[in-house]
Amino acid sequence: MMGAVAKPTIGIIGTGAIGGFYGGMLAHAGFDVHFLLRSEFSAVAENGLQLDSAVHGALKLNPVQAYSSAEDMPPCDWLLVGAKTTHNAELAPVILQAAAPNAKVLLLQNGLDVEDSLSELLPDSLHVLGGLCYICVHREGPGVITHQALGTVNVGYHSGPATDGPARMAIVDEGVDFFRAAGIDSHPMANLHQARWQKLVWNIPYNGLSVLLGAGTTALMADADSRELIKALMAEVVQGAIACGHEVPAGYANQLFMVTEKMPDYWPSMYHDFLHKRPLELAAIYARPLAVAKAAGCELPRIEALYRSLSFIDRRNT
Repeated sequence: MMGAVAKPTIGIIGTGAIGGFYGGMLAHAGFDVHFLLRSEFSAVAENGLQLDSAVHGALKLNPVQAYSSAEDMPPCDWLLVGAKTTHNAELAPVILQAAAPNAKVLLLQNGLDVEDSLSELLPDSLHVLGGLCYICVHREGPGVITHQALGTVNVGYHSGPATDGPARMAIVDEGVDFFRAAGIDSHPMANLHQARWQKLVWNIPYNGLSVLLGAGTTALMADADSRELIKALMAEVVQGAIACGHEVPAGYANQLFMVTEKMPDYWPSMYHDFLHKRPLELAAIYARPLAVAKAAGCELPRIEALYRSLSFIDRRNT
């Protein structure tokens, strides 16, 4: 093909662990990346971003194209949303300020149907996509991100002006391609809803139990009782997915269980939110799947019990 394809302008909305890691990797690979920050703006503007990665080594990004307001950002072709789902209601005006016409908005968030609530608040001219991050990463401090393992991000189309399959896949492939160009494993997802249910097979047990039991993955996997509880919760997620018409490959839950056994000790994002007295992402990760499964005639009593317990903890904590 003649001539190089122009690299997109990429905006990061929410430069925490996820936004900081993927945005930092893209910037390091030479992409034009613009970071929107809240509380950490001055720290990052002064000292840059530091990625300490067990996979990619230590990467220092300085200077950083950092902004404290979306109004100051250039129009972005792609917006990667790393903010927590607890902020989704206030995200729409921020996205509108930073988005170029026909921009692609990629939600790098956990939970079910997170795209639905946000796409309702955005104009039909914007493409909304979902991104599933399989990664062990956390914020060590302002502008300092520790990446322990994994890193894959899978991309699927949710809604927007691309109506037919080929047009949607072309946009998904564009996202997959720039992640791969930055050394990040990435794959297109044909069915975003199904993929989100599959990711919940891990998120529902490990996020919640880390808070409820005050334990990281190593401790949870080392105890016979917590192991049984994880397996039972995983089985319920699979049951919910199937009730909602989504296929989950046989042995999928067991595969995630085995992968977690080999991981370095990891404290999921919900534990970090609990620790820093931030609201827990209970609506997207628990309430929504429970409601959708119930509407399909499927009760998930263990997940329900975990959700009620976490709701109590969350209210006392914040």
